[in-house]
Amino acid sequence: MTVTPRLVRWGGLAGSVATAGTASLGGSGFARAPSINPVTLLSGQRGVLLPILWVLGTALLLAAWWTGRRTVPSTRWALVTAALWFLPVLPFLPLGSADVYSYACQGYVQYAGGDPYAAGVARFGCPWLGSVASSWADSPAPYGPLFLLLASWVVALAGDSLAGVVAGLRIVALAGVALVAAGVPAVARRCGIDPARAVWTVLACPLILIHLVSGAHNDALMVGLILAGLALAAARPPLAGLVAAGAVLGLAVGVKVTAIVVVPFAVLAALPGTGRRPVRELLRPAGAIGGGALLVTVALSAVSGRGAGWVTGLARSGDTVAWTSPSTAVGLTIDAVTGADAVPVTRVAGVVLLAVALVALWWRAWGRGDPLGHAGLALAATVLCAPVFHPWYATWPLAVLAAARAENRWTLGLCAFAAMLTTPAGYNWALYTRVPGAFVVTAALVALAVVAVRGRRARRVIA
Repeated sequence: MTVTPRLVRWGGLAGSVATAGTASLGGSGFARAPSINPVTLLSGQRGVLLPILWVLGTALLLAAWWTGRRTVPSTRWALVTAALWFLPVLPFLPLGSADVYSYACQGYVQYAGGDPYAAGVARFGCPWLGSVASSWADSPAPYGPLFLLLASWVVALAGDSLAGVVAGLRIVALAGVALVAAGVPAVARRCGIDPARAVWTVLACPLILIHLVSGAHNDALMVGLILAGLALAAARPPLAGLVAAGAVLGLAVGVKVTAIVVVPFAVLAALPGTGRRPVRELLRPAGAIGGGALLVTVALSAVSGRGAGWVTGLARSGDTVAWTSPSTAVGLTIDAVTGADAVPVTRVAGVVLLAVALVALWWRAWGRGDPLGHAGLALAATVLCAPVFHPWYATWPLAVLAAARAENRWTLGLCAFAAMLTTPAGYNWALYTRVPGAFVVTAALVALAVVAVRGRRARRVIA
């Protein structure tokens, strides 16, 4: 069967309509239902209709996205098709997660003069507390000051209407998606990648529709600002332009601190030529980009009135324990076999491994070039080594790697897998398969390690 652009566009739209149907039947509603799980989902009020629509919609979106990679006629066609797919889910409840309700309450606390970094929203009497997942009700906000300011402004405009606040936060997320739509082709052109294919790979990915557009995750804004900052730095502008690139990356850090990992690679992207440059040539872009990012971050912290309190909130962002984080999966496996409480230890090991990986990637980028591609790899390492993995985290490396590198099968595979991890109401299947999933992931990690060691030995023998 020949796959045509027409078939891809309308097949994906059918998938989007089916997903919108699940949002109308059982998305992440204003009142939380703590009993939502795979069993109650199948035996609920709508019977099997909701899961059938969800599986059908996700499958159609994945199939259209995957097969459409090689049939994209133009960048404009990719943008129009992705926008067409976004439309059906916009009028309905969020899909795949209830995080937007915790955003609403954190914005309310900030607006009311409370400190979202001091305690969970349950302490401050948020009027929408019943919509917030229990895991977030007692946890301080782990987001940067810019996002809390934006959330508080949305609350100020929407007043007591939770629906209005959710709509406003979705507009913020859509602004982030618009930045992604502008940033991906800009970075792709700098890297010699086909902009049309890059735009398609990112915007048509079901994770974007489900978690960034419908779910209104703030990752959309962070990723959009990362792409804008990298594009500015790669243009190698004069000093003021480098400061502006750093300032934009500082805004990204102000949404989520994760964005800080790309700043050193932006410095390398601003250097002329390829290959390792003398250290003295790093000083100018490092001072300008790093200074711009630091200045904006400090200014946002001051304007929010919370100072550096947002740094302390990061400590509680690892409360979820699931096998989707490799380091957590190893810990869960050790726990199951030995009875030891190994998860905290393996998570620390994962963070140490991440630090080593980031330094190694930066060193390699400094010597071999391709700083934007390595920035994407740094985000991938951050996702894989972090104590917690949520499906929408996969959009971080996807957006940069699709624009900076021609082939990203591993990243695409991760995104396809991540798109199937949640139910419409936000229940994560990984929580339902915690121990078996941990064994599978640990076995896969061991197998990959064995293959890597054998491959390295084989290369040494050939050399």
